[in-house]
Amino acid sequence: MTDEQSWDGVPPGPAGSEPAGRPARRRREPTPTQRALGLLVRREHSGRELQRKLVARGVETDEANAAVARLRDAGWQDDLRFACSLARSRATGGYGPLRIRAELGTHGLPAETIAAALDALADAGEDDWPRVAGELVRRRFGIVAGDPAKARKAADFLLRRGFDGDSVRAAVRGLPNAWD
Repeated sequence: MTDEQSWDGVPPGPAGSEPAGRPARRRREPTPTQRALGLLVRREHSGRELQRKLVARGVETDEANAAVARLRDAGWQDDLRFACSLARSRATGGYGPLRIRAELGTHGLPAETIAAALDALADAGEDDWPRVAGELVRRRFGIVAGDPAKARKAADFLLRRGFDGDSVRAAVRGLPNAWD
């Protein structure tokens, strides 16, 4: 075989293309449902987020809504499953209930879905917010009791992370029940 012949005897075309004489295969454009499913296999998405991403990729709004509805009916997309997954991820990442609730709200989820996600955290035992706040303070700042500047920084940190006032006070004061 010479440099001018390919394995099937047809001279090659330009570098990186199909050999001359063979028609190039066109890949079919994925349907809106296939595009949505491609997004869902990577991670959970809320229905609103999925619809927004499809529209951003050039899918008509009506088609995007229909695709999301089809996937919801088939069980591929579930707002409650998404909310529980996001809440668990944020809780293990050191965020408090106020921040988690606010982030779930940005996804256009109804209040009952948000409440159910936070209840799922409680059922899993991941909602002991004073303990979580105390562990964060201890890990990041050490013991802050007796050092007002360090205590203020720790309190600001916890408030930015979405912890409520009672959890922040317990963590900053170093109350034993905050992390025992």
